[in-house]
Amino acid sequence: MYSVEDIKEILKAFDDSKATKIEIKNEKGEQFMICQQQTKPVAVESVIKTEVPVFEETAVAENTAPAETVKKSDGTPITSPMVGVFYAAPAPDQEPYVSVGTRVNKGDILCLIEAMKLMNEVTAEKSGEIVEICVENGQVVEYGQPLFMIK
Repeated sequence: MYSVEDIKEILKAFDDSKATKIEIKNEKGEQFMICQQQTKPVAVESVIKTEVPVFEETAVAENTAPAETVKKSDGTPITSPMVGVFYAAPAPDQEPYVSVGTRVNKGDILCLIEAMKLMNEVTAEKSGEIVEICVENGQVVEYGQPLFMIK
């Protein structure tokens, strides 16, 4: 179990670095991942070291588009329920769940968000037509970030 002080120390080191992702695993096999978007893409790999000897830490820089590039369009946003990696299709060799112009019903699967090695389905909150896809496949997304616009 991680103490609050350990987590605060790790988060401070993470915030002070240029890393966009950190995966932490202790000797008991417990692990978690934290991701954040940078306003400028980082082209080098970063490694975070802290004084906590129990943790094995690595951070990988990722090129992600800044959140400010999301366009405004007509419709209602469908937002990310969590921080994770956006996947438009169930597998790399398969078609995306939806594309612009696709009619969806409430409860239809729109995409997957990978968080802590788990794939989480994002479903339509209402019936309508997808008028915009706001993120790229494989992009790290934040909680509350618009993924789709539905009309």
